[in-house]
Amino acid sequence: MNLKIKLLLTLLAMLMFFSGCSKDLEEYNKPAMYWYTKIIESISNGNLEKADNYYSSLQGEHIGSPLLPEATMILAIAHMHYEEYLLSEHFLNEYVKRYANPNEKEFVEFLKIKAKYLALPNPRRDQALIDEGIQESEKFKLSYPNSVYYDVVNTMLTRLYMAEAALNESIADLYKRLDKPKSAKYYRDIKPQTWIVWNEIDRANTPWYRAWFEGDGSESWYGPIVPDTRSVVSRNSVVDNADLQEIKEKKSEKNSEQPSHSEEP
Repeated sequence: MNLKIKLLLTLLAMLMFFSGCSKDLEEYNKPAMYWYTKIIESISNGNLEKADNYYSSLQGEHIGSPLLPEATMILAIAHMHYEEYLLSEHFLNEYVKRYANPNEKEFVEFLKIKAKYLALPNPRRDQALIDEGIQESEKFKLSYPNSVYYDVVNTMLTRLYMAEAALNESIADLYKRLDKPKSAKYYRDIKPQTWIVWNEIDRANTPWYRAWFEGDGSESWYGPIVPDTRSVVSRNSVVDNADLQEIKEKKSEKNSEQPSHSEEP
């Protein structure tokens, strides 16, 4: 008897579970307010993935709903709050393309710059993102010289310039350790930012668990074991005519040392 009761309870639990799943999957043809409410509830519960799914339903079933612009902005800010900056930028781009009026565009462009800036906790890891942040910040300053966000953008831009210069300095230090003075000079001469007084600026502190692997920006534990070969030097290495001639001579000597093979009749 007890076995039958346990079996029935198990079957009932499974039935309720699968009916609940199917209910979530079969939700469609709902009013716009229903999807909007579900988005807000999901964000409140910290489930942004489900909120994105509900947003897709709102967008798919009610493309002209007045709730859609507000839902787009809410999701952009929510993803930024949860440090999902790429998704935040996606929703911001969507808002600019489809909903923003001239007054709102200024605020959205500011949020896009802020998302790029906040996405750089380790500036030595993403040179492209630094470049994009600098370009968009300069464009914002030209487009909105009287913006209330001007000083904030200018502060982020200054730090991005310092991050760019610090990255080039780190690459130059690497080439210096590899005994490549010309390549080191090349990177130090890229946008040197003469207004930066390096003696008054301290490098960012690297946590000990990262410093073991990537160094503190000036050196690393694996530096002595890096081979001094061209295979580890980037395509931007500076090579003058004397170096090129030396490479050609070594290559020709190597070819002359190889025995020639002729076909026997």
